[in-house]
Amino acid sequence: MKALIITGRYGQDIEIFYPLYRLQEEDWEVSIATPNKEVVQGVYGMKITPTCSIPPCEQLIAKKRIYDLVVLPGGARAMEYLRQDEQLLLYLYGYHGIGGVIGSICHGTQLLISAGLVKGKKVSGYYSIKDDIVNAGGEFVDAPFVTDGRIISSPHYKYLGPWMKAVIDNAKPVS
Repeated sequence: MKALIITGRYGQDIEIFYPLYRLQEEDWEVSIATPNKEVVQGVYGMKITPTCSIPPCEQLIAKKRIYDLVVLPGGARAMEYLRQDEQLLLYLYGYHGIGGVIGSICHGTQLLISAGLVKGKKVSGYYSIKDDIVNAGGEFVDAPFVTDGRIISSPHYKYLGPWMKAVIDNAKPVS
């Protein structure tokens, strides 16, 4: 099974590395993507060395997913920049549209908002983006994790354990 973690400069280190190692424990092949495959520093100073660039949305034209799971860690500053990347937003929208599972945590939910994926969904995210979720047509839920369809969201890294269990349990292999 294959997973893609998408992050950028000042991503939330804990929310990047915990999913990476947890998925590897389950024998997943995990890639980390940053814009232009740039080596970046996390918010706590950890070096994040990507294995690939953010995939182009054209990759989804054949309606075939390369990844069984996409993980969106938080980091408010990282999301401020990533949510301006139109190709990334189109990729996320298309990936979800062809059946992809997305796990988002904390400010990672901002990418779901900007990609137009929260309308009519129950989602969680960091408490400071509650209004953003509601204004985008979603229902904010304050819980360790929330599963709505193929989106599994969590508000904070203190819930990494139960959230990742739900993410792994909900991810389906690519057919």
